[in-house]
Amino acid sequence: MATEAFEAIVEDFEFLEDWEDRYRYVIEQGKAMEPLDEALKVPATKVDGCASQVWLHPKIEGGVFSFDGDSDALIVRGLIAVLRSLFNGLSVDEVTRVDAQAELARLGLNDHLSAQRSNGLRAMIERIGQVAAAA
Repeated sequence: MATEAFEAIVEDFEFLEDWEDRYRYVIEQGKAMEPLDEALKVPATKVDGCASQVWLHPKIEGGVFSFDGDSDALIVRGLIAVLRSLFNGLSVDEVTRVDAQAELARLGLNDHLSAQRSNGLRAMIERIGQVAAAA
């Protein structure tokens, strides 16, 4: 159920065999995102469970889910960009049905992130799921 944007990342990862190149790619995805407005970096949008500072600002318009986000860590900002490609543009019902762990496993991220980064990624996915389920 992955979006075209996420499938494009999967395809790009297949061409990048070296994990240093894949990390650079993820970081570049994060750098390409617009920064989150400082006014949105509030306790309500902060994600607990992340080693770095992480904010997610979800929006649901016409039943379609999207979110913006930011982090003070470049790799985490890149992971936010990857999650945006996975979830943005889906209906709230579709968001709740995405097996994010399985989709991200296609990138091999589970095996190449530190335990702290993996926990933070899981916390972001949980927040996204909570917002969609509550909608």
